[in-house]
Amino acid sequence: MNFWIRNIIVLAFLALVGGMELSCSSSDDKKTPDVEEPDGSGDNNDDDASTNDDDTSTPDEPLDPVETQDPNSDYSPAFEGQTRIEGVQTQTEYTASVFATGLSSPWGMANLPDGRIIVTEKAGSMRLVSVSGVLGSPITGIPSVNSSGQGGLLDVAVDPNFEENRMLYWSFSQNGPDGTATAVAKGRLSDSEDQMEDATVIYTAIPEFNSTAHYGSRLAWDGQGNLFVSTGDRSSSVTRPEAQELDAALGKVLRITKNGDPASGNPFESNADALPEIYSYGHRNVQGLAIHPVTGDLWEAEFGPLGGDEVNLIEAGADYGWPTISYGLEYSGNPIGAGITQEAGMEQPVYYWDPAVSPSGIDFYSGNLIPEWTNNLFLGALSGQHIVRLVIEDNVVVGEERLLESEGRRFRDILDGADGALYALTDGDNAVIYRIGP
Repeated sequence: MNFWIRNIIVLAFLALVGGMELSCSSSDDKKTPDVEEPDGSGDNNDDDASTNDDDTSTPDEPLDPVETQDPNSDYSPAFEGQTRIEGVQTQTEYTASVFATGLSSPWGMANLPDGRIIVTEKAGSMRLVSVSGVLGSPITGIPSVNSSGQGGLLDVAVDPNFEENRMLYWSFSQNGPDGTATAVAKGRLSDSEDQMEDATVIYTAIPEFNSTAHYGSRLAWDGQGNLFVSTGDRSSSVTRPEAQELDAALGKVLRITKNGDPASGNPFESNADALPEIYSYGHRNVQGLAIHPVTGDLWEAEFGPLGGDEVNLIEAGADYGWPTISYGLEYSGNPIGAGITQEAGMEQPVYYWDPAVSPSGIDFYSGNLIPEWTNNLFLGALSGQHIVRLVIEDNVVVGEERLLESEGRRFRDILDGADGALYALTDGDNAVIYRIGP
């Protein structure tokens, strides 16, 4: 009896264990449908990922520098990435369309509060461009300019309080008893918008000189109601050294009030031997000024000679070296001065080009229509005949792209548009404005 009872108990135990194993197996089987088995689609996904990794247009894969020509000099950069940084390629789809036509040798442009654009023409005219790209008639009442050579009506700036005072500011090449000079004027745009009222010259960059080259000149607001003004060295061996002199306004970035007086807090205001309007010095020919939309820092672009075009982050009181140091050469191919690129107490460019691209107007893109462009710096290249896009991180250039290279145009100015697009102004006769955006 005990034997059978013992066998029954053993059999019952084995049955119980077997049921538990079957139950565990069933539980695993129930999980199986939630786990997809690899199939052809999975293999294709892996192939797609591999293709993207090998695609030169993806941000993770560095591109070759956009410059492929040999440099003019054998100078070495001061730090890695100072020139010929790796290329980048815009991933967002965008179009570049002709926005406005019929301009004659335009030079500068600025946004009006209502979304229109005001444009200067070298011969001495200003024109309004509607939000649909219609070009207005020339605005009268603007003082005469010397439009010979590189001179003429140059940049324009809209008063931050334009909606209340309708004031405009502009730079131009002014005739004087001892030659020509870069000058700044202001005036009120009439309610009818066909004339400039009470046009007044508020500043003249001394000394005057008999030259029609290297006037600068760009304008930018400092965020405190003062105006940054850039000048050139006037392109002469006689005036070139003035870029290093603090008693001359040539080869400088200046900061003045709306009345043309030196702005309070300028770095040399307590130096009796210096012009108090000077903000920085040692520049060759500054045709690009822009304020960073986040940091408020002032950036500039200037022409080098044979190579050595520069982008600089401007610091108050700093010396940017011209003509003592340069990454360019004389047009003859000889060195500039002692042929050095670095000197104690002189700033290095954030970025430079050799050969030259001839950077003119610049602006930061602050919009979000093309998110990867936000806070990038864009430059109009004249001899380069393209638009430069520089990706900047922590004040260091980390990528460069060329836009609209196939258009074969000299680009004179760039504008961060009020509508979130980028606007590019071409140079010369029958010039146009391009709108670049989605």
